[in-house]
Amino acid sequence: MQKRFVVINVFLLVFAVAALLTIGIVMLTSTGAYAQDNKSDPNYYFSRQLMWLCIGAGACVLAALIDYRWMEKRWWIFYVLAAVLLAFCLLKGKRINGSRRWIGIGGFTLQPSEFAKLAVLITLAWWYSREKMQPREFLRGFVYPLGIVLVLVGLIVPEVDLGTSTLLLCTTMVLMFIAGARVPFLGLSAALGVGALGLAIRLMPQRLDRLKAFLHPEDPLFAKEVYQQAHGLIAFGSGGFSGLGLGNGREKFSYLPYAHTDFILPAAGEELGLVCTLTIVLCFLIVLVSGTVIAMRASDRFGRLLGVGIVMLIALQAAMNIGVVTMCLPNKGLPLPFISYGGSSLAFCLASIGILVSIYRRGFGEKPDPDGVSFEVRLRKRKTPRI
Repeated sequence: MQKRFVVINVFLLVFAVAALLTIGIVMLTSTGAYAQDNKSDPNYYFSRQLMWLCIGAGACVLAALIDYRWMEKRWWIFYVLAAVLLAFCLLKGKRINGSRRWIGIGGFTLQPSEFAKLAVLITLAWWYSREKMQPREFLRGFVYPLGIVLVLVGLIVPEVDLGTSTLLLCTTMVLMFIAGARVPFLGLSAALGVGALGLAIRLMPQRLDRLKAFLHPEDPLFAKEVYQQAHGLIAFGSGGFSGLGLGNGREKFSYLPYAHTDFILPAAGEELGLVCTLTIVLCFLIVLVSGTVIAMRASDRFGRLLGVGIVMLIALQAAMNIGVVTMCLPNKGLPLPFISYGGSSLAFCLASIGILVSIYRRGFGEKPDPDGVSFEVRLRKRKTPRI
């Protein structure tokens, strides 16, 4: 019965991801043709996204077939590679809209911060799954793992990417909490993180204006900063319950400049209505619940932490994007997973889903640990919280 329940969740996870991918491709056919920088090719974004979808699907299948546990011993490869790519991007990266977040490779652009997200999850899962790990200790359970993450975050912030930095830190806090780190330490780090984020915003005038615009959207002084979010709300309102019809949206005609990337959800709401937007939210909820069920069935602590980290990363990024386009959060550049245009984001999100499938495939019929001692017994002996 338990196995059947998990199998159902796997099918629900795959179905939800497939639905999100379908909606994304359909909306790109409608919005991508009218993007301001489509280089006179109406199918440019659609064809590029389709190409990255094929690459991501291949990465997903490969990750599902490979035993996820090989990453535990090779965590340092992911971490070092992420640090090198981020440093190279900071020095020689491609600048777009005032941010240096991309590396140009031939005719492709790669966003190293997407790879850094996965590297952080693998590293934290390895750290907290070590045999002699005591997550409630101040140094080994809190300071050291947080320092490991801050090294990569410190390379992302100068790229002027506060959205990804905030997402990584939030995911780190959740994963540390699940691993058993003490709540007072996490509360202290959250307070310090908010202070550091506030300082970074004050040192970046454009980001400070965005925050002021969020707090005072009616002020005409911030009309430029609040422009996208205001037109996003107009798009939602224009669509109503059933939408204006696929291809009939008006905001994509230069009123909503990023209707194919960060603000693709309002474009979907305008053309396909509340039915579509609620379907998207429901799919992300399915990913959250089903992914968590799969992660909790992992045969080892590393798999559980890695699986939960992947699920929380996708869910938090979706929540932050939805919060931005509905004006519940300040404007920041984070794509909607599986739907927004963006090759790096799509490929690494699909690879992460493949890892979840790998965790499921190796969660049945195997001993919980190589030494034959059950995971729960070892946890009770060490008196560490279960996850």
